[in-house]
Amino acid sequence: MQTNAVRLYGKQDLRLDTFDLPALGEDEIRARIVSDSICMSTYKAAKQGSDHKRVPNDIAEDPVIVGHEFCGEILEVGPKWKERFEEGQKFAIQPALNYKGSLDAPGYSYRQIGGSATVINIPNEVMEMECLLDYKGEGYYMGSLAEPMSCIVGAFHANYHTTAGSYEHKMGVVPGGSLAILAGAGPMGLGALDYAVNGPVQPKLVVITDIDQTRLDRAASIYSVEMAAAKGVELKYVNTGVMEDAVAGLKSLTPEGVGYDDVFVFAPVAPVVEQGDAILNRDGCLNFFAGPTDTSFSAKFNFYNVHYAATHIVGTSGGNTDDMRESLELMSAGKINPSSMITHIGGLGAVVDTTLNLPSIPGGKKLIYTHADIPLVGLEELESKKDENALFGELAEVVAANNGLWSVEAEKLLLSKAG
Repeated sequence: MQTNAVRLYGKQDLRLDTFDLPALGEDEIRARIVSDSICMSTYKAAKQGSDHKRVPNDIAEDPVIVGHEFCGEILEVGPKWKERFEEGQKFAIQPALNYKGSLDAPGYSYRQIGGSATVINIPNEVMEMECLLDYKGEGYYMGSLAEPMSCIVGAFHANYHTTAGSYEHKMGVVPGGSLAILAGAGPMGLGALDYAVNGPVQPKLVVITDIDQTRLDRAASIYSVEMAAAKGVELKYVNTGVMEDAVAGLKSLTPEGVGYDDVFVFAPVAPVVEQGDAILNRDGCLNFFAGPTDTSFSAKFNFYNVHYAATHIVGTSGGNTDDMRESLELMSAGKINPSSMITHIGGLGAVVDTTLNLPSIPGGKKLIYTHADIPLVGLEELESKKDENALFGELAEVVAANNGLWSVEAEKLLLSKAG
């Protein structure tokens, strides 16, 4: 079967190719990709080429398909997996296979599977490691967002707190505690807010900070203070850029001004990390979520408090398969909605330029519909570009009716007209 796919041949060498997939093996599954979200990790892989720890050395001769945040439907099932999977089944994938200790992952290491493709062959190890995940939700795009959402879920699970008088750690954020999300008005920060308010463990207080009031106002229009209050969560949006003493101001928002049990840092900026350290309560856990590109990145940390107040720090890079399952289940049940992450949509033809220029394109997630022939376009640009493409005008109306967010209705419209 023929497929169209974006493949990596070397450093900053991405190409959109058309080629034939090999015949399906008895232990493989063939699938149609519907949506794929472009991740900064793909940009890093494209920039580093074979220097990347997951990318093979021979990609110049045997290129790999990129993209690892994808969702689609199964087309054909090899005999080995017919009792587990069926044609027409929706799926998402956990790319971190950890198969026999290997770092190989779809979107980085494989020739027949990756998200930036129309059709793929899924190798046996994906099913063996239980990384081909059933998805019962309505929108494909949410299946694509399950992987980035799983990173948030994993971060919340990775936080820990001590038990007085013992060496036992309690995993997860403090139920009914105080939680701060610093530099949190961006797409991933809003995903964390969604999970904090609507996930299985609610803090009593959630504070979102940023230095851009426009971003904070937009966040508040999506996740309102009233919505959080209905769930028993006190939500506050704070512009630390206009505060004379941000540390004192943030601590004053907590009960008795003692600080936060859990702090998540969503920007790899030393002053933000240090601010997070300074607002920790006793036994507070700082989660450094944002992945820096600078291998020497560092920041000061108060080790007096580490010793005497049991403050501590954790960091996670991605989520595991259980985190993916939890994300998919919460989305399928309508408990969380990560639509706020998406700021752009595009077709497969937009993947090369978008990936190679990703750091310079503002906004959040760039969502690709692999069977659509449309350029990358921001959701806020749809109305102004309706003369270029009538579909953009139709999509603009649907997006506007949904508070500027992408939706299942918008996806259905796009797929019916262009995908």
